[in-house]
Amino acid sequence: MSLMYSAETHQNLLARIPAVTGRPMDDWLRAVDDGPGLVRCEEMADWLRREYGISAGYAKAIVHEHELRRAARKLR
Repeated sequence: MSLMYSAETHQNLLARIPAVTGRPMDDWLRAVDDGPGLVRCEEMADWLRREYGISAGYAKAIVHEHELRRAARKLR
């Protein structure tokens, strides 16, 4: 999933997610892990948006962070 904004903006979005959604980031990452097993980032973001009623921007930020962390785990 390509970002249409800077890494700084991504970090700012992540910092606001707990206050906006009432859930910590780790809960969102677990939700993606435990979700319906979608492969494409756009599908995962659409699922989060529909399932939890969050904005598309926050859904994309959650999925992007999930993919970044998953890639980092693979490098270890």
